[in-house]
Amino acid sequence: MLERRITPLLLARLAANPAVALIGPRQCGKTTLAQALGGRYFDLEQEPERLRLDLEWDQLAAGKELVVLDEAQSWPDVFGRLRGAIDKDRKRNGRFLLLGSVSPALMTRVSESLAGRLALVELTPFLWSEIASPAARARLWLCGGYPDGGVLERRSYPQWQRDYLTLLTQRDLPTWGLPAKPQTTHRLLRMLAAAHGQAWNASQLGQSLGLDYKTVNSYLDYLVGAFLIRRLPPYQANIRKRLVKAPKVYWRDAGLLHALLNVSDERTLLAQPWVGASWEGFVIEQVLGVLAALGRHHEAYCFRTSDQQELDLVLDLGQELWAVEVKLSASPSAADMDRLDKTADLIGASRRFLISRTSKTLDGGKRISCNLDWLVGYLERPFR
Repeated sequence: MLERRITPLLLARLAANPAVALIGPRQCGKTTLAQALGGRYFDLEQEPERLRLDLEWDQLAAGKELVVLDEAQSWPDVFGRLRGAIDKDRKRNGRFLLLGSVSPALMTRVSESLAGRLALVELTPFLWSEIASPAARARLWLCGGYPDGGVLERRSYPQWQRDYLTLLTQRDLPTWGLPAKPQTTHRLLRMLAAAHGQAWNASQLGQSLGLDYKTVNSYLDYLVGAFLIRRLPPYQANIRKRLVKAPKVYWRDAGLLHALLNVSDERTLLAQPWVGASWEGFVIEQVLGVLAALGRHHEAYCFRTSDQQELDLVLDLGQELWAVEVKLSASPSAADMDRLDKTADLIGASRRFLISRTSKTLDGGKRISCNLDWLVGYLERPFR
């Protein structure tokens, strides 16, 4: 089992709270990670497991073992029991670990029954820093980070991704409340693949689907909640230039994006006109995934003015504001950094990062040109 960067954060949250919900997309490794912690495991999608939990509940609630409840939203009755057990002994932490993909049912039950009693921790598919093998790292951008999706075993890609999306559109998303027919959802997914890295335009997609923009926006909410899509809001700055106020949308896993766009290998990927947007989204997801895994609070935005000055990622870290530009090049130029500086000056960014595939790092303290590997290592150091 590969070590997950989020493990120390998960253990810390368990030590500080009676219950923790480990959320994330299906098949990203939640069950494997939870079972590695030990304790008593129950899969609440299975009727025999529900019966076993029901019969053993009093003993489990009074015991000292960690109780792991997978897909807890599948059995709503368990939330009332959890609340009662926690309230009987509020000072005892690390008792329950809930696993689940974010769905309206799960979040509604958590907010209604466990508010103030539970902490949320998000697990992503594999991150760059979690993979030591050079061959696996080389596949991560193409295949994405799902453990079974090809990053560890190349032969799985892209069929695994296609099967994964089919099951989501036909079973999971309708179960979670998405009212669209599976065929409509699949068309929307393909359109979102074509719109990866672009400003969100619900009206334009709605016209192609025969739906109004409000319906398309509601469908996107489900896809964001299922950890398929990241909606990056615009950064609002008080400047004289007019700002583009539309969010940008990205596929959170590059492997799912590439499978939808029929990319079979890296050579094919590099030949696509949209390859720069793919690399941009991949880097953004790695940056935000590392920050989340380390428990470092941040707010993430995009930034664009009406005259096309743009930042791929703006990170508000509280005391610092970072401007990040991503470029698919092995030899970024001084002009690239100058353009980044010019736009970063508009928002008063304290640090500027130009991320490319360069082998040389130029660290000027506030102005840094580097590759993804260097950046991930930088993020994992204590903030200065």
